[in-house]
Amino acid sequence: MNSANDNDDEDMPEVYSSPPCMMHLVDPLSGQVLPEADFRQQLDLKRWRKAERERLIALRLAIPVEERRRHSARIAEELDKMLGDVSGRIVGVYWPFRGEPDLRSWMEGLGDRGAVCVLPVVVGPQMPLAFRVWRRGDALEPGVWNIPVPVEQQEATPDIVISPVVGFDGACYRLGNGGGFYDRTLAALSRRPRILGVGYDRLAIPTIYPQPYDIAMDMIVTESGTTSAG
Repeated sequence: MNSANDNDDEDMPEVYSSPPCMMHLVDPLSGQVLPEADFRQQLDLKRWRKAERERLIALRLAIPVEERRRHSARIAEELDKMLGDVSGRIVGVYWPFRGEPDLRSWMEGLGDRGAVCVLPVVVGPQMPLAFRVWRRGDALEPGVWNIPVPVEQQEATPDIVISPVVGFDGACYRLGNGGGFYDRTLAALSRRPRILGVGYDRLAIPTIYPQPYDIAMDMIVTESGTTSAG
């Protein structure tokens, strides 16, 4: 899927010494008024996640290009093993961004295997992603953050979603880029697809401190294998 930028939904207004109303305590995700202690906890979490994203993205970009290429090939092999026959399935993948695993060759072959590849498209702020059908050779155009998206606007709902991670924990919670697009999209789908996060071993962290709005992946796939939720 298109990776979200660093202007994240978790950003919350700063606490002022003498706020004129209770708006500084409103959670922008739920719209609920938070107790002061909970608000400060959310603010601390937001700051921690932002710093952790920056650290992990720098770590990912520091991986030599050839090493990332080898890891991507291993991840593709592991996906084949985990997914098996994908004939007749709609598979949501993504265009790689800022050192994410490059699965373009793998997704180009989905049509040869009888599957339909769909790529995510950012529709607007705080809105679920749309998934547009893409086949090898189809025209692309720059989308948000100049990530290529299909020109043709045929949409389909994925049976399988393959989502890049900035970081991940042992419970298969995903730390993303902060836009909230993945969680919002998965929550909005009428039926839950099979969700696989993909990333590199070195992006593992003890916990992302999951919140009620965070949705765990069914599994995380890295160059060394697969971790399943639960």
